[in-house]
Amino acid sequence: MYIKDINMTNGRIGIIGGSGLYNIEGISDVENVKVETPFGDPSDQFITGKLEGKSVVFLPRHGKTHSILPSELNFRANIYGMKKLGVERIIAVSAVGSMKEEIKPLDIVIPDQFIDRTQGRIGSFFGEGIVGHVSLADPICSVLANTLHKAANSAGATVHKGGTYICIEGPQFSTRAESLTYRQWDVSVIGMTNLQEARLAREAEICYSTLALSTDYDCWHEGEEDVTAEIVLQNIMKNVDTAKAIIKHAIPTIEGERNCGCVNASSNAIVTRKENIPDEVKERLSLIFGKYL
Repeated sequence: MYIKDINMTNGRIGIIGGSGLYNIEGISDVENVKVETPFGDPSDQFITGKLEGKSVVFLPRHGKTHSILPSELNFRANIYGMKKLGVERIIAVSAVGSMKEEIKPLDIVIPDQFIDRTQGRIGSFFGEGIVGHVSLADPICSVLANTLHKAANSAGATVHKGGTYICIEGPQFSTRAESLTYRQWDVSVIGMTNLQEARLAREAEICYSTLALSTDYDCWHEGEEDVTAEIVLQNIMKNVDTAKAIIKHAIPTIEGERNCGCVNASSNAIVTRKENIPDEVKERLSLIFGKYL
């Protein structure tokens, strides 16, 4: 199925699958949807259907063959595609390293803050003729985060609510000096993908929360083996089943109407006067900011 100009029905729940999560069993009425965006191609085709009685949209972040580096991700196209398919909430699953002793490998973390250590990634729909500034003081939707926390408890997971996710460029893991420095900053987990998604989702007025899967202790922990891709992949496969269980517990409890600040996050963000915004920019961003232009 190919979607170019059709804006799908709103209210869908989006799921972005990280490393190891390339599909979700149990989705019915499945359609593979190719979405065209003004920003290029998303990571892969979107999978739409029904899960636990709710309409969902799934996207494997790195592609279904895991062929896209964190630095190569087209974050704008991915979030634009979700918006175009009517998604109002995004559950972002992500493999992370633990930066705290109490967050053990295979634990689940639902962070509420981010620190950016990436280099020059595009994380905004603004630019090229339109200037805007959206508040990101609290980058995670607290309502959706609470839902995921309750679902994680229901699924029997060991879950930690709150904490800071530091987003690094990658694809290499941290040096030991970097890892020890981040520990001094009191961060909870380390990953390579979620910050830009959170920024863009906020501009697009989509609720966003991370379901972080702890795979290792990075390289700061003297009593543990330094992180390697082999260790990460082994624990990812164990964590993925837990993530799927949490999602299946969460989906039925998500209500239709949203009562959080995400709904109107961009209402006062645009600084450029409407008459000074080029028509082509208005057209390109009509899906994202149309009601304000």
